[in-house]
Amino acid sequence: MKIRNDYTCPLELVHDMIKGKWKPIILWRLRLGATSLSKLEHDIEGITQKMLLEHLKELMEYGLVDKNSHSGYPLHVEYFLTEPMGTQILEALRIMQHIGIEYLKNNGREQELISKNVIPD
Repeated sequence: MKIRNDYTCPLELVHDMIKGKWKPIILWRLRLGATSLSKLEHDIEGITQKMLLEHLKELMEYGLVDKNSHSGYPLHVEYFLTEPMGTQILEALRIMQHIGIEYLKNNGREQELISKNVIPD
């Protein structure tokens, strides 16, 4: 992970920060509040723990996500969105979510939204 020195516009930088299949999904899940690695893995269908850890590490390096480690046994770590960058990216993700919902509705796939309990946020 490296911030490019050359780019056409700042949008390219943000794209680099959240590109990939899982990063927007991880950020979207974290909008619900701080959570553990195991809960994230459980809530994000299809992601492996290895991939989740890699993406969390990158999101932390970009300053969108951080973690709290609680002492004791077993060690408990919670991941959360940072202020202001992590929470600001939610504005863009809300728009993307809305576009996805509208696309599915307009293409006769509303049942998928119902089956997944997707409610516009």
